[in-house]
Parts: sequence; C-alpha cells; structure tokens
Amino acid sequence: MGILRKTKSVKILLEEFDKKSSAISAITLVERLASELNKTTVYRVLDKLEEDKVLHSFLGKNGHKWYAKCNGCSVSGHQDSHPHFQCSDCGKVDCLSTDVLIPKIPNRKVDVSQVLLQGKCEECYV
Repeated sequence: MGILRKTKSVKILLEEFDKKSSAISAITLVERLASELNKTTVYRVLDKLEEDKVLHSFLGKNGHKWYAKCNGCSVSGHQDSHPHFQCSDCGKVDCLSTDVLIPKIPNRKVDVSQVLLQGKCEECYV
C-alpha cells in the first residue's frame, strides 16, 4: 500500500466516477479514455485506486471487471461490502445498499465475498 498521488491520470479516472453513480467496467474506461490515457495506465491507476481503498472491484457477467467508488473504506481496511446488480438487457451495473450476511465457516476466514444479482433494471423492467 502506498500513498495515493493526485497525478493527472488519477484525476482523469476519478472524474469518470464522479460523473456516474453506477459502476464502470475496466473495458469501458479504457475505451472512453483512449485519447487521454493508454490502456496500461488505466489498469495501473485502477489497481492503485483499489489498493488505496478509493475504489472496489468485482466481476460482472462474462468475467469483466467492474469498479465503483468505495464508501467508508480507508487504507487500513475495506469496510464497504455489498452486493451488485447487473441488468441483463442494458448491462448497467449498480452497487446495492443491501447488507449480505456472510456465513461463518468453521476453520476458515473469509476475506472477500462477491455477490452479483442479475435481472432487469428499473429502466428495462417495464
């Protein structure tokens, strides 16, 4: 873990998350920022932002990695554990403000849990 430097690359990426409240896929970020940042820089900065608990990631359908802003996390610990919802029609992904009970498993310590619910979002569900 390191101290997050506010470089131009970091600023550009964080602005993308400030524009939208929903999660953004790494692929979308690479495509959207192609004129400003190269692919390697996007992935490197995303990894750094996740390491510093500014963003969290999860796998969406098709195994694509998605990122969203953390809420209440710090470099000392990740406190933001919640499920995500991905629309099977439009592909939009949202963080859900619902708690998920992680079961206690004998002789095991769970560090990370990912829950992805799929269905139709409010705009596609008619």
